[in-house]
Amino acid sequence: MSEVKIYPVSEKLSGTTHLNKKSYDELYQDSIQNPDSFWAAQANTFLNWSAPFDTVFEGDMSKGEVSWFKGGKLNVTENCIDRHLADKADQTAIIWEGDEPGTDLKVTYQELHDHVCQLANILKNRGVKKGDRVCIYMPMVPEAAYAMLA
Repeated sequence: MSEVKIYPVSEKLSGTTHLNKKSYDELYQDSIQNPDSFWAAQANTFLNWSAPFDTVFEGDMSKGEVSWFKGGKLNVTENCIDRHLADKADQTAIIWEGDEPGTDLKVTYQELHDHVCQLANILKNRGVKKGDRVCIYMPMVPEAAYAMLA
């Protein structure tokens, strides 16, 4: 059997984190004791909803019949890109590393937005509209992310 090792977080590093042990433990307890209000708060804090949800959770986990955030609508591209443009446009959104050593690319949120808009317009000009299905077969390159978000 392998030995369990615990590596403590240094004080210097813990001073730069979003959560400390105490606030993590409080959030964790809230998630256990009040799951609906906890997840509603997380969803409203970290996501932009185009239509608000009515119900956080509904169903039976043991039967695999569940619904999360029923009635709510999200736009993945808005949540992945658009909401970050105001204050993070020049920050890195994607770090891509190729198969060859030293082959990499850093794409900012603004560059990602520009590429996604360009490809979305190409798809629109070819007659693709809301509700259509588009098949993407590409290697793991930045353009695959552009295509999925477009």
